[in-house]
Amino acid sequence: MQIVTVGEGMIELSRAADGSGWRVGYGGDTLNTALHLARLGRHVAFLSAIGDDPFSRDLRADWAREGLDTRWVLTDPSRRAGLYAITNDQQGERHFTYWRGESAARRMFDLPDSEAAAMQASGAALLLFSMISLAILPPPARERLIALAHEVRARGGRVAFDTNYRPALWPDLAAARAAHRAAMAVADIGLPTIEDEAALTGLDDPAAIERHWHEAGVTEVALKMGGEGCRVGGVSIAPPQRLTPRDTSGAGDAFNAGYLHARLAGLAPAEAAAAGHAMAGWVVMNMGAVPPLDATAPYRRLGELAAAG
Repeated sequence: MQIVTVGEGMIELSRAADGSGWRVGYGGDTLNTALHLARLGRHVAFLSAIGDDPFSRDLRADWAREGLDTRWVLTDPSRRAGLYAITNDQQGERHFTYWRGESAARRMFDLPDSEAAAMQASGAALLLFSMISLAILPPPARERLIALAHEVRARGGRVAFDTNYRPALWPDLAAARAAHRAAMAVADIGLPTIEDEAALTGLDDPAAIERHWHEAGVTEVALKMGGEGCRVGGVSIAPPQRLTPRDTSGAGDAFNAGYLHARLAGLAPAEAAAAGHAMAGWVVMNMGAVPPLDATAPYRRLGELAAAG
């Protein structure tokens, strides 16, 4: 497998474009990144778990149609996929309401096929997970995910880690900080967000955040800074234009996909940041974390980079 992402795929409710009702879709941070990467032509497998109910079966089928390798989306017949709803304020900033306490993804490392899935995932060229991936797991499974990251690196692969800190998913700040440190210790590529780092570590200066990640052992850091762009290699890289977002859902996930895709294609970090901005810029001008394809989507242009990877 070229890329494996680990996390939770959920049913997503978002407002219809005309505001008349709710649209049913799907989302989840590492799932969003995986779907964008699949659209970009990458071989991506998603390691997770969903139920055996009609909604879960639809999710699996929809992800497969997008080109995602779903072999390791495990089935827990006793649980279902999580659910969340997105509401947006006047600036397009999103707010979430979750129903995920009994999500099947929380048991992804406890199901009968989980060890076989982890063994396959350990051979990935790139493994991606996030703080959300860690937060939804009970402590023993959280340790198993960190161990999987070690195994990927031992076999010559690389590990990417995105903070994506959601305080409500953690029992306390101390537990979140401990998981954050453990994840940074096994990551080659860091994909933090400035707001998350401020909440987790108290650092809000981009240079200090970048230095903190390097000191933790992460060799490559792409710090996402919202509308200000990102910081890579000590240099701030602004997006090509200022946008007035319709919906910021999944913007960071889309940036991750563009960035990682370009890096796998051999582009320099600064060029990869431009690819990330292109992906994020398209997403925020559409509704939903993974918008339907349209004529403005940047996949074809960025997908040409895959030939060099």
